[in-house]
Amino acid sequence: MPVTGRVVTAAVLLAVEAALAVLAVLVHHGFMRVYGDVTGTAFEGLAWGLTVGPSGLALGLVAVVAVIGLVLSPRLWMRLTAVALPVLMLLGMFAVTPLALGQRIEMQFGSSPQCVIEGSGEPMATAERESQRAFDSIEHIGYFSGGGTSGVGGCLRQFVLSEDVDVLQHYRAALPEAGWEVVEDDGRHLRAQRDGLAFEVMPCPGGGLVWAGSDDDSAYGPGSPVQMSPDICAHGF
Repeated sequence: MPVTGRVVTAAVLLAVEAALAVLAVLVHHGFMRVYGDVTGTAFEGLAWGLTVGPSGLALGLVAVVAVIGLVLSPRLWMRLTAVALPVLMLLGMFAVTPLALGQRIEMQFGSSPQCVIEGSGEPMATAERESQRAFDSIEHIGYFSGGGTSGVGGCLRQFVLSEDVDVLQHYRAALPEAGWEVVEDDGRHLRAQRDGLAFEVMPCPGGGLVWAGSDDDSAYGPGSPVQMSPDICAHGF
């Protein structure tokens, strides 16, 4: 192939490679915004997206075009550009990962647990309102997705953490400040009571579980949403 023809072909391949790289970054952002793990770091999110999401396929496609461009490019700057574009694409994915995870938190998570479900009949509706009143009186940490269980025995909700936080230590300080009395604290879970209401919290990997209900009930006793067991965190999540 004449040099001029190779230059034109290489230029077209570089344009295609650049367009695919930009598209790959946008696809990665969209995927992480919906499915990304908010408990991980940006690097962990990028690695996860490349492993289980479409980002890995996009990287492979861009790499194939880069290799073809590298072989056909007659000029040094073209070869360097062909090699640089996949690297820039990865840097772009890394840069947008925290943004995408932050958007997922805003769209799919809340800063406090929510128990009241529209249309609930009695006596569940009253129990939900009482549990919500308990939750609203406390300063919480983490992000709540709404997953959990509710019933006349109380409301159990899960939360996730985006950083390493001592869950029990936070609530040891937050509960007394809100007028709650800590009545149980065995290092694995904590229980507090106030005005006929009870609150319990248990740390789990990447987050934890909180429960609120009547002080006559327990998160882990008879009639409660769940029973105490080694896999209680898996039950809640």
